[in-house]
Amino acid sequence: MKRLDRALPSARVVHRHAWIWEPLESEPGFVLRAMFGAKAVYLDGKIVLCCSTGEEPWCGVLVPTDRAHHDALRAEFPALVVHSVLGKWLYLPESADAFERTATALVGLIRRRDPRIGVVPKSKKRRATASVRGTRSVRTRSRRHSS
Repeated sequence: MKRLDRALPSARVVHRHAWIWEPLESEPGFVLRAMFGAKAVYLDGKIVLCCSTGEEPWCGVLVPTDRAHHDALRAEFPALVVHSVLGKWLYLPESADAFERTATALVGLIRRRDPRIGVVPKSKKRRATASVRGTRSVRTRSRRHSS
């Protein structure tokens, strides 16, 4: 008997916060990446949102910003709190009464390129490799010739 489930296309799992970043998808410079089980939204090379559906304090929207902007953003959006683990970023818990309204307003600020939201990620340092274009490291040569 043939298995029918192999012929069927697999269902695509939709992130429950996808509605938050969807208005940004048509923006030039939009990039969506997986980050530690969350979805990180980049715009013009800056990380501007991180949507997470894990356990608290990772269930909601993280707002990458400099500490200098915390007070102004929290005054405008009282549902934002300083993230308990990543204190440099603000956090909009999914459990907040104003979650949808605040997330929508934040996306509006991001579309207008509000300078308070977003940080340029630190560049990744490349690890030194043992071989460089065909040359072997000293350790490799010494092991190879020690027999």
